Amino acid sequence: MPTPTKGARLGGSPAHEKLIMANLATELFRHGKIKTTETKAKRLRPLAEQLITKAKRGDLHARRRVLATVKDKDVVYALFEQIAPRYTNRPGGYTRITKTGPRKGDAAPMAIIELVEEAQVAATTSAPSKEARKAAAQQAKVEALAPEEEELPTSAAAEEPAADKAEDKVEDDKA
Repeated sequence: MPTPTKGARLGGSPAHEKLIMANLATELFRHGKIKTTETKAKRLRPLAEQLITKAKRGDLHARRRVLATVKDKDVVYALFEQIAPRYTNRPGGYTRITKTGPRKGDAAPMAIIELVEEAQVAATTSAPSKEARKAAAQQAKVEALAPEEEELPTSAAAEEPAADKAEDKVEDDKA
């Protein structure tokens, strides 16, 4: 049994807190990032990461466990089919909390919680490294030279019989 959190609960009762967390998780998976108070963001992070870890398993039991928290079937589908495959090689740390300024009305500290994107995969596909570009340029040079080398022997072979014929003709003229 998990130890209860210290201090006042979000929303008052345990049931209300559970509903708040479920709704925040649903909106996080629907939009990719949400703006909320720092306290709610810090309380949402472990729940969201547990749900993504269950979605990475991908089996029916995991899907039913996620559906117990996230009630929207479209969001669960997106979580299992689009969000979880992005994190197959990542052992954890699927969310990022960025603190923003205080809220205007009551000066509550605000934060943005968002799903972390795989920057390494995007960087390698959009801009190849310097070594990869050099290797590609070298390969292009080799491919550009290869057809010319192949054409030379065929054209040289065609010229040789003509040269032999010319020599034969010269010899015939001399005789």
